[in-house]
Amino acid sequence: MFMDFIRNNKIAAGILTFVRLYLGWSWMTAGWGKITGEEGFNAAGYLNGVVANEMVMEQYPTYHAFIESFALPNAGIFSFMVAWGEFLVGLGLLLGILTTAAAFFGIMMNFAFMFAGTISSNPFMILLTIFILAAGYNAGRIGGDRWVIPYIRTVLFRGKLKGAGLESQTV
Repeated sequence: MFMDFIRNNKIAAGILTFVRLYLGWSWMTAGWGKITGEEGFNAAGYLNGVVANEMVMEQYPTYHAFIESFALPNAGIFSFMVAWGEFLVGLGLLLGILTTAAAFFGIMMNFAFMFAGTISSNPFMILLTIFILAAGYNAGRIGGDRWVIPYIRTVLFRGKLKGAGLESQTV
């Protein structure tokens, strides 16, 4: 009953719009600050802190190894990906365009930050993002998804959804 409400109800779409706008603004401003910062964003200091964190090493040894052996040596690429990733997730959520994709990548970044030992607002953002993901299309109904998703389904995937069980889903 709740899933039907959150996925199909217009009132739920309105409530989710406010949640989406809050999350979008949070992500976009965080990313924009990193992109336009005077000194430029560099994740190397943060990544070094993750490597030095014994709790991360104990609790998430595979993640620790990934940060130490892959992310830290490529800190420049990760700095770019974090800054622009945050900004684009925020923009997608604010505009309601590819909302579930933006929410998915946002929640992945939240979890990555939490695995690294950063709590901050991440648990709250994860909780809100779960509602966006559960709502699917309805979360972006009052936004660009109203036009983008039907375009993707009819023009880009013309006839390719048949047999996948997706052709009967309505927008």
